[in-house]
Amino acid sequence: MKKIISILAVALMTAACSNDKAISGNKTNITAVLAPENSVHINKDKNTIKERFPAPEGYTWIEETPDSFGYFLENFKLKPYGSQIMKYDGTPIETQDLHEAVFDIDTGNKDLQQCADAAIRLRAEYLYKAKRFDEIKFHFTSGDLASWNDYKNGIRTFVNGNNVSFRKAADFDDSYPNFRKYLDLIFNYAGTISLNKETKPVAKTSDLKTGDILITAGSPGHIVFISGVCRSKEGNKLFLLSQGFTPAQSIHTLSNPFEKNISPWYSLDVNAAETKTARYFFKPTNFRSF
Repeated sequence: MKKIISILAVALMTAACSNDKAISGNKTNITAVLAPENSVHINKDKNTIKERFPAPEGYTWIEETPDSFGYFLENFKLKPYGSQIMKYDGTPIETQDLHEAVFDIDTGNKDLQQCADAAIRLRAEYLYKAKRFDEIKFHFTSGDLASWNDYKNGIRTFVNGNNVSFRKAADFDDSYPNFRKYLDLIFNYAGTISLNKETKPVAKTSDLKTGDILITAGSPGHIVFISGVCRSKEGNKLFLLSQGFTPAQSIHTLSNPFEKNISPWYSLDVNAAETKTARYFFKPTNFRSF
């Protein structure tokens, strides 16, 4: 469980993802009412999002600029096809039939990197790799802002009753291991509510892009992020969705049990009353962008 302090009690409640809200991996119950079997080819020997998942027939991948967050995500290294989703303690989760890829990135050894944290992790890793250090900053659910620039300069978080304060308590350290400690701090006190507040709404489906998030902010809350986009000649888009979950576990790309003929791609609509994903139903639909 994430650490509880009185001023951030709400953060603990709202940062955690829900348990499987609608589907628990019961494949028989799902396939009885869904589309025909998958006809989309998957390159099981390839180990990036873009290489493993060719666009379905009639669609092409949308090209991302090399310095973009989208390019970072679609070219992120994956573990070999068939890899299990593992919890932070090194044990596999129960539901192993609703994903098509596992990101090759650590989960840590504490129950911290859950759903909102997975999106934060990849966004922060992108900014760190791009040396855009001034942009690495996230709010706690309490509203307090914690930046990597402050943390690497020795600024630490202190809690006294209902007060959160920051003061210098360590030497300068801009190493990657210290960056991971900073991220664990963020994972502890940020969540779906804080991430919802510091992102912008996406008003049109045509504007959705790789790196955008679909979010339910609350308790329980959840987040998935778009990890790839393809488009037809007519301008229609399909999307890949990835996520973390609770308890903290491998970041993974979801299959699509509702449209198996295009799985793992999803057709999305920002105006839909509800958006169903393999392990969570979002109602209302709330797409947002960093």
